[in-house]
Amino acid sequence: MIKFNQYLKDKYGGRIQKISIDAGFTCPNRDGNVAFGGCTFCNNTSFSPYAMTRQTVEEQIEKSIDFYSKRFKKIKGYIAYFQAFSNTYAPVEKLKEIYDKAMEYPEIIGMSIGTRPDVVPEPVLDLIATYTVEKPEIWLEYGLQTANIKTLRNINRGHGVSEFVDAVLRTKKRPGIKVCAHMIVGLPGDEYEDYIETAKLIAALPIDGIKIHPLHVVKHTVMAKQYANGEFGVLELEEYAKIVADILEVLPEDIIVQRLTGEATEEELIAPEWCSSKRKMDVLKAIDEAVRRKQEEKNLLRI
Repeated sequence: MIKFNQYLKDKYGGRIQKISIDAGFTCPNRDGNVAFGGCTFCNNTSFSPYAMTRQTVEEQIEKSIDFYSKRFKKIKGYIAYFQAFSNTYAPVEKLKEIYDKAMEYPEIIGMSIGTRPDVVPEPVLDLIATYTVEKPEIWLEYGLQTANIKTLRNINRGHGVSEFVDAVLRTKKRPGIKVCAHMIVGLPGDEYEDYIETAKLIAALPIDGIKIHPLHVVKHTVMAKQYANGEFGVLELEEYAKIVADILEVLPEDIIVQRLTGEATEEELIAPEWCSSKRKMDVLKAIDEAVRRKQEEKNLLRI
């Protein structure tokens, strides 16, 4: 396992900071192109404090650079992170206009584009590939969430596993683009075997990085109503940590791990309580402990 921060530090000789940007995109399962209402777990403001802002891309970048340059004295550069909603879901001309604004800043060494695997047509991939000529760190982040097609349908995801595989393979035909896969542990309907199968699928594809998130229920979502009605439960911290340790064992050793948890503000979070912003370090410590115990068990078996 390679931690993302360490990968960037080793490659660029110091801290590289992500700047979260809301460029005003939407999603095809919100506007009716695929479905309405979005994913049942999604209240996008809970995933990013910068989501749904009315500031321009330039204003968000300049404000963030000013903030982080004061907080971290030896910062080496920034990655523009287009995070809110599906950031390839627009005409190519519009995407170029938005991406160009971020790439014009010399401090920015690349961008990370969060999106869905069903909204990356060839012209969009061709456009993104052009930025790899001058900016070395270009990532496409694809939300798979789970390899269980029934679960994908139940959470109103609006795409299947085949679209994810297709998007990854087409993206990796452009050598300069790195791919990060997202998966969620704890979705209603998923079981332990589904988590491992999802990890095995990711391991079998030419994927450079991964983000693993625990399901956390936030306000103003369909899932919040389902949880209130007792339709599903959430994982305990120790249970989640053990599952993550098992997932990491399945993944390639050289995969870059960008996240191992996810959290929301106390104002937005319904459950589980350990997914609050204040408990992030507790979650990471629990995962480290689960990984350590797993390694000790393996060592004992060798004796």
